[in-house]
Amino acid sequence: MIYLYQRVLYKRGLFLLEGGFLTVKQPYNTTIYNTALYLRLSRDDELQGESGSIQTQRMMLRQYAAEHGLTVVDEYIDDGWSGTNFERPSFQRMIDDIEDGKINCVVTKDLSRLGRNYILTGQYTEIYFPSKGVRYIAINDNVDTINGESELAPFLNILNEMHARQTSKKVKAAMHTRFANGAHYGAYAPLGYVKDPDKKGHLLIDPETRWIVEKIFDLAVHGRGAASITRILVEEKVPTPGWLNYERYGTFANIYAGAPAEKAYAWTIAQVKSILKEETYIGHSVHNKQSNISFKNKKKVRKPQEEWYRVENTHEAIISEEVFQKVQELIASRRRKRRNGTTQIFAGLIKCADCGWSLAYGENKQNKNPYGYYHCSKNGQGLRQCSMHYIRYDVLYAYVLARLQYWSMLAQKDEDKLLKRLLNVSDRERNSAKKKQAAELKKAEKRKAEVDGLFAKMYEDWSAGRITEYNFNMLSEKYQNEQKELETKIRQLHEMMEAAVQTAADAEKWIALMKQYVNPVELTAELLNTLIERITVHEAVKGEDGSREQEVEIYYRFIGKID
Repeated sequence: MIYLYQRVLYKRGLFLLEGGFLTVKQPYNTTIYNTALYLRLSRDDELQGESGSIQTQRMMLRQYAAEHGLTVVDEYIDDGWSGTNFERPSFQRMIDDIEDGKINCVVTKDLSRLGRNYILTGQYTEIYFPSKGVRYIAINDNVDTINGESELAPFLNILNEMHARQTSKKVKAAMHTRFANGAHYGAYAPLGYVKDPDKKGHLLIDPETRWIVEKIFDLAVHGRGAASITRILVEEKVPTPGWLNYERYGTFANIYAGAPAEKAYAWTIAQVKSILKEETYIGHSVHNKQSNISFKNKKKVRKPQEEWYRVENTHEAIISEEVFQKVQELIASRRRKRRNGTTQIFAGLIKCADCGWSLAYGENKQNKNPYGYYHCSKNGQGLRQCSMHYIRYDVLYAYVLARLQYWSMLAQKDEDKLLKRLLNVSDRERNSAKKKQAAELKKAEKRKAEVDGLFAKMYEDWSAGRITEYNFNMLSEKYQNEQKELETKIRQLHEMMEAAVQTAADAEKWIALMKQYVNPVELTAELLNTLIERITVHEAVKGEDGSREQEVEIYYRFIGKID
């Protein structure tokens, strides 16, 4: 067959023929777009109604892909995730697929679905996607990078962030209103109380557990310290708040289901200390003790006491004001009084790297020259549930001072260079942690899907009479417990991955704090608590030659571990 070709006009892949015959049509652009449909919805977005729902986004994106000849590889859905957080699980899975070369086109309903942090959103659309050869389309905002950069996109990103900022302000205002009314808004009522079923946010005394609170304060007012009270509670097998919630409501199944009996009364010193300082027990409500760093960073930070919201007489007291104040005086005097006149500047900061408990202070007076040291309090309570983690006070003091002097010198010398270094270290730490957490999350989600399938199959077998009701009930309880444990683990991993987000603003805050302390020559409690979040001490390793090596990790405020 002979083909006669004359002038052919090409327009968006369609052929127009002027004279002659043409039997085969081929568009100019033959690129195949392996496309990711990305969908996101946060709790705040749900207020917009059906127009912003996942279902509506899916219909819109699928229709667009079909009409424009895009090959859909997968849908990536983050339901319930804030646009200011770019550590969303499905978003990160999409990025991994881009890195693996599976995706060369991303489609969203609009720019706000990609994110509401204008800096990071712009970084992805203007730097990351082009560097990977990825076409990006935001349907409603008329953005398509195949047509070149959109001059309007940066302004839309700023408006999207402003929306997130305003939403954050509205939520805080609503919470402040609740604070002013003295409402309790925790997931669980404090030990000794139950939630009032007839009045939201109100607490009622729990007659079944108030005795535990009264016992703790009675021991404290008669001179017992937190460690001593903890031992008594364990020895007398007094149930913990967590165990009581598990028995009543089935919560914390991942901790208590199938655990040994002693888990029910495994009190910690931190729990006892928290109860002894809690003003809830004298009838007051205290809120706003901690908050997020910003609407972009969900990491929690402790608020100064002058910013707390304290509303008196919001519910019935369990402990009298007189007893409570007496206990606070005893706690304060116990902190101050040391036979050698020293104060414990590391109190509340130094932790065991293995069990997470605080390290307790002790003194060795057997030597000619007495010295102080720290050891794991979980080991020192007679329970021997952890190893010693022994470290001398003077060794710890010298190491921490040297590190702070080093960082202070860098902050004074070249602030910009230090900022760049901190961000590089942070990225490495975050990426390493993210890979580990992502692997654990993938494993937990896979097992969760398997358990869900097994549960459904078991139900079908029971309905068809293939298994007995006894076996069904036994297996049902087993699978339900595992489902709860996996759900809790998945939620915790999501929270951990979200909390690991690090921004330049955090590093700048820490550098600003460090610049306030020029070449420190001594350590104080104020200095340590301002700059350091926690210090973890590992068990020492002894060499064959008798040498002793020990790892000490310093986690600085805002930036984490950088040494």
